[in-house]
Amino acid sequence: MKREPRPLSARQEAVMAVVRSWIIEHGHGPTIREIGARVGLSSTSSVAYQLAQLEKRGLISRTGREWSSCRL
Repeated sequence: MKREPRPLSARQEAVMAVVRSWIIEHGHGPTIREIGARVGLSSTSSVAYQLAQLEKRGLISRTGREWSSCRL
């Protein structure tokens, strides 16, 4: 029996929207601080956690260690 994927949390939706729009506007992913500023998170570790959760789900990926190299 196949499990249905859990829906994204409101915060994950917000992070995804920022990443998506930033890539469209700038051609590359935003930094953790840029994401935090747009979604109202001052803790970079909170932003990194949300990005890691999205990466784990296969919704984003990155080519290097930096999140600014992420892509959809």
